[in-house]
Amino acid sequence: MDTADGGEGFDGLRVCDCTRCPALVESRSQIVNGVGPSDASLLFVGEGPGATEDEQGEPFVGRSGDVLEEALSAAGVSREAIRITNCVRCRPPENRDPKAEELQNCRGYLETEIETVGPDLLVTLGKVPSQHLLDRSVAITKEAGSIVETRLGGAPRRVLLSMHPAATLYDRSQREPFFETIAEAAAIAGMADDDSHNGQSRLGEF
Repeated sequence: MDTADGGEGFDGLRVCDCTRCPALVESRSQIVNGVGPSDASLLFVGEGPGATEDEQGEPFVGRSGDVLEEALSAAGVSREAIRITNCVRCRPPENRDPKAEELQNCRGYLETEIETVGPDLLVTLGKVPSQHLLDRSVAITKEAGSIVETRLGGAPRRVLLSMHPAATLYDRSQREPFFETIAEAAAIAGMADDDSHNGQSRLGEF
């Protein structure tokens, strides 16, 4: 996995500089790296930074982030206990979807982050990260809540597919299923009502 070409000072979690994607370099105000514990049991993967994330330098800090934090709180998990990252670390122009080449350019960073963190469970937030990590087409409205086994970051991983939290803002009927998926993630990782990571993992049930 090549993470050196076009990136400097990458330690497995943070990219200090990268010029692989000219359009994203032009669009971004800063690189938005993942946040949260480096050994988190739960690792959430989004698509890419939006305007608020690009401004503040942290994933999921806008309205979508508020929904995610609310769902985590309802599941008994603090935001500080989980790690959140994105498929691409720079804001695409006008918040468009990342292009295939851009996703691939950032893939090495993401896989190294997954390997470094070693989460019990990955949760993909939306269609783009779901398709990117599984390398196949995903009907996210039908597959949300399902767990898929794949290989990422040098090891077998379990991936829980989820709707993007923004979907609950545009369609209130998605709110309950989204909250249920986040609660399931917390239960599987043994984090429900336990911010200290001492809960009993349910990974063996799957």
